[in-house]
Amino acid sequence: MTFSEELQKRKEDAEKVIYAFLPPEEGMVREVSKAMNYSVRLGGKRLRPMILNETYRMFGGRGKAAEPFMAAIEMIHSYSLVHDDLPAMDNDELRRGEPTTHKVYGEAMAILAGDGLLNLSFETALKAFELEPDNKNIPEALRVLFNKSGLYGMLGGQSVDVKNEKALTDPDIKELEFIYENKTSRLLEAPAMTGAILAGASKEDVEGLERMARALGLAFQIKDDILDVEGDEKVLGKPVGSDEKNGKVTSVTYYGLEGAKEKVKEYSEKAVKEAAALSCKSEFLIELIKYLVDRDR
Repeated sequence: MTFSEELQKRKEDAEKVIYAFLPPEEGMVREVSKAMNYSVRLGGKRLRPMILNETYRMFGGRGKAAEPFMAAIEMIHSYSLVHDDLPAMDNDELRRGEPTTHKVYGEAMAILAGDGLLNLSFETALKAFELEPDNKNIPEALRVLFNKSGLYGMLGGQSVDVKNEKALTDPDIKELEFIYENKTSRLLEAPAMTGAILAGASKEDVEGLERMARALGLAFQIKDDILDVEGDEKVLGKPVGSDEKNGKVTSVTYYGLEGAKEKVKEYSEKAVKEAAALSCKSEFLIELIKYLVDRDR
């Protein structure tokens, strides 16, 4: 089996888990449930649940505790995209080649769908207690998951991004790194660490995974900036050149196109080095890092 085939299989397996935790589209809340489900089912790489499941298995996890966490991290990621696409934020009309949630269901319902997915992620992750009642690592996994996605993680990074854009002032490189580390890296650190924590990995390995995912997140975000300049709209499923059109400061602004490519190489090599230094090795994880930084979408 090639890596692409393995990746596709793991994506399909992750989606089966995620979809099992989505709400039924019925009753008085049918419309918001439909909007929530639409947002999750729009597609994507399912990168975060795949990483979470891989680190859980790497360190000996054999139960079901990882499954609600896999669904929860994808719900968090999806809600962040729903809100990110809103007119008050990036005002995007396409996501993965399909109309964004607010274009289909309206702004108010899209806001509620995002709120609903965040709240559902709490409820879903807590189901790990039912699946592995003897797993003493679940509370720490919960703490990491919601810390990395909250005020001192993804949400905090998004807030600084919005503040700078709305204030029409260019952030310095330290601010840009803060935004990238929090807005992007934290939602990769969360699954990498959470899966390992649930499986009982050592503190040293969990910290190594955190460093790996932080470097991967930076490489991933800078690669996104590059694709916005030279990507193919048909492949990306969204317009290119939107950052420049909106006057948005990115890594390409600071480093130039070639300099940004060098940064991707630097951070991806660091991520591979951290992955290779773990006490439990994963060829899939290393290949995934390489695939993500060489991607065309």
